[in-house]
Amino acid sequence: MNQGRKVQGLAAKGMPECRTIAFNKPYGVLPCFTDSGGRPTLADYIDVSGVYAAGRLDQDSEGLMILTSDGTLAHRITDPRHKLGKIYLAQVEREPTDDAMGRLRSGVVLSSQRTRPAQVRVLADAPLIPDRPVPIRFRKNVPTAWIEIILREGMNRQVRRMTAAVGHPTLRLIRIAIGPILLGDLPPGKWRDLGPEEIAQIARRME
Repeated sequence: MNQGRKVQGLAAKGMPECRTIAFNKPYGVLPCFTDSGGRPTLADYIDVSGVYAAGRLDQDSEGLMILTSDGTLAHRITDPRHKLGKIYLAQVEREPTDDAMGRLRSGVVLSSQRTRPAQVRVLADAPLIPDRPVPIRFRKNVPTAWIEIILREGMNRQVRRMTAAVGHPTLRLIRIAIGPILLGDLPPGKWRDLGPEEIAQIARRME
């Protein structure tokens, strides 16, 4: 179904329109709207009612989140059966070896479960990204490298566990894409509405 026509149809019938937004989650923010401990949450940045996160992004990770009031869309984004690719940039300890990269590509056993094959490459240069408010753990004699990794599943803290399993712990992690939706130049702590065509692109990727 054409998402633009669907939204227009709902509005014509007096029904509430679905809302879907992209948010650049800063480091240290919980991926939820409430916290009994008073820690920073999505509510400190997003003033849109009725939207919920379609997937998680750990407190110590940064980057793209999609939030929506469309339950069907949220389920399709998070359901691993649709194999919607998510792209991450990870700063890891030491330059990854060919063996480590091969293991990441073929799948790593985590808690007795092998991850799906991933697309992984080492970046020649560090990405142009804003500084993190809390600097990474720095060790003078341990160099770091940046890798790009594309996953099509969502195990708990998967990227960090995968890189640690092959001997290259992740120091900083940023998600830059969910399917066809890119983080782009959206600043940390800011959000924007997704347009009908962007939402339609998500649906097409999951067909």
